[in-house]
Amino acid sequence: MATTTDQVDNGVNVEALLGAREALTDQPEGAKFQWRATCKWIYGTQSQSTIKGFYGLGSEQEHKTEFTFDADHPEIFASEDKGATPVEMVLAGLASCLTAGVASVAQRREIQLKSVSATLEAGMDIQGILGIDSDVRNGFDGIKVTYHIDADATPDEIKAIVAQSQKRSAVYDVVTNPTNVTVEVA
Repeated sequence: MATTTDQVDNGVNVEALLGAREALTDQPEGAKFQWRATCKWIYGTQSQSTIKGFYGLGSEQEHKTEFTFDADHPEIFASEDKGATPVEMVLAGLASCLTAGVASVAQRREIQLKSVSATLEAGMDIQGILGIDSDVRNGFDGIKVTYHIDADATPDEIKAIVAQSQKRSAVYDVVTNPTNVTVEVA
């Protein structure tokens, strides 16, 4: 493991995370979280999602602020292009989750990060979505994540940080494993 004479500060409070892990080991019911998003149609293919509250640590919680995300489709899909596409938001969620993990793992391993960037690419054949070919999947045919990381670490240590982040990423798990989804009309 690479070490520096200066204190490592990647902005992650590892002690608090380890304390939470210890506390939730003794009280596993507190580890049950429920995340929520509300989405409202605006016009055409545009919608706006809002995130404010969630359930965790045994009670209702709220973010410090309400977050909103606009989604739409590009003009080439006969839309207004007033937001990222929903599939691009999936990529952003995956990138953000993996990158947060990189920072956390590096902090825990006392490796100073200098810069971290990720590029995600996902292929999609829209013949399925458009109903041209029912044998074509509607979703991605694959996702490629490429990291560029500058850190006080060896290439093998950097690869190990990324691997550990991938192993613990909730969004990576959601994207790579089947998740039951129930859709209802109230």
